[in-house]
Amino acid sequence: MKITPVTENLTQLTRMHLVNAFLVREDDGFTLVDTTLGRGAGALIAAASAAGAPIRRIALTHGHGDHVGSLDALRERLGSEVEVLMPELDEQILAGEKEGKFPGSWPTVRTRADRRLAAGDRVGSLEVVATPGHTPGHVAYLDTRDRAVIAGDTFTSYGRLLTSDRMRLPFPLAASATWEGDQVLASARAVRALEPSVLVVGHGPVVRDPLPKIDKALAR
Repeated sequence: MKITPVTENLTQLTRMHLVNAFLVREDDGFTLVDTTLGRGAGALIAAASAAGAPIRRIALTHGHGDHVGSLDALRERLGSEVEVLMPELDEQILAGEKEGKFPGSWPTVRTRADRRLAAGDRVGSLEVVATPGHTPGHVAYLDTRDRAVIAGDTFTSYGRLLTSDRMRLPFPLAASATWEGDQVLASARAVRALEPSVLVVGHGPVVRDPLPKIDKALAR
């Protein structure tokens, strides 16, 4: 597990050089955003412990397997007092409530959300921002304290910042699992409108000074 401090309140956790989760510091402990692939619960819990606080809640950007892969194991180890929050539409897909075929990995997940998220909801200091496209219910999180944005898979940042509306090098994998490319672009513009101070994504390194890089990504 690679641990990268981003801001005073945000830490990026990278597993297998491939997929990120995030610890967001709150007064009562951490919000863990996304859970990476399976078999990561121990490393995620250890990272929080090393940072000096427990995980109090788990919030997901979307329901693909590389983001919810360790959710069940975390629930088993942390217990029901840790709140689980998922975007409304992606929770419906994971719960088998929504018919249809959706791109990407949608694993069988036993853990159900304690709260289903909609745009404008709050998760501690984070505001939920609707960013559909990569999945039907995909969300981003804006830290209202410093305008750091956790953007999930609307963007990737390996090599350069790219939107996930279509497959492009150097990292086409996220785009290969995208549901609706036009909505990804609209959501990328919505992230740009937040004027993030720093941008972190599901796959790739931290993006500092993100506004000109988002503009370039949108122009490609």
